[in-house]
Amino acid sequence: MSANRDGKVFGIPRSRRLTWDLLHFHRSVPLCGHDRFCNLRAVAEARSASPVRVSWPAIFLKAYAIVAAEIPELRQTWYRWPWAHLYQHPQSVGILTIHREFKGEPWLFWARIPAPEDTPLTEIQAVIDHYAKGPVADLFHRELRLASLPTALRRLFWGWNVNVAKSKRAKRLGTFFLSTLAGKGVEIPVPPSIHTGCLTYGVMNDRYECKVTIAYDHRVMDGSLVAHILQNLECVLLETVCSELLKLSSVHVNMDRLA
Repeated sequence: MSANRDGKVFGIPRSRRLTWDLLHFHRSVPLCGHDRFCNLRAVAEARSASPVRVSWPAIFLKAYAIVAAEIPELRQTWYRWPWAHLYQHPQSVGILTIHREFKGEPWLFWARIPAPEDTPLTEIQAVIDHYAKGPVADLFHRELRLASLPTALRRLFWGWNVNVAKSKRAKRLGTFFLSTLAGKGVEIPVPPSIHTGCLTYGVMNDRYECKVTIAYDHRVMDGSLVAHILQNLECVLLETVCSELLKLSSVHVNMDRLA
């Protein structure tokens, strides 16, 4: 019996087309990544004590958006057409990478969280859970429809949203991007992105230290500002976000007493 040595040729699966498109437009964004090791013991302990589950992505989404409310560069986008200029959105729109199985294939989708800075952590978590567990065909119908189009037509839609649309780009594609594999024990050095700011974080060690990375569009800001952003992000995590987590525990204790 002879072995079949021939391979096979087939089209790009629909599940890979949107990621392919993202990488195509990512090539035009000069991203540079900076890291900061943050000690998040207080946040981890407050999170563990909370009676309501709040994931680390929800925590980082809110913290980044709070910092972005004070630093406008994090809400700005570089445009090259018809001349080089910047657009600044009034508030943050967070994008979170969501991995889902659909019709037997692994897909990467993008969950949109508008104004995380003004949204309670529990509500952010509810939105994430909805995107992570709800019906794929309903939640991501636009992405699925886009993936079904020919490449030239998909790139036309992408190109309009990335290079021409401004407020609609922010609403559809977000002002910043969070991608992490920390839950699987893996770090992403610089996630591919089309955003001015892309946030990722690594695995927390036994000393509660975590490497936090911001990949940023070097046309919009410089490394010294990003270093300041990372420092502010750590402060917001340890103060504002930690305080909100502690309040969740306090409310639960008070409810138990009333009961």
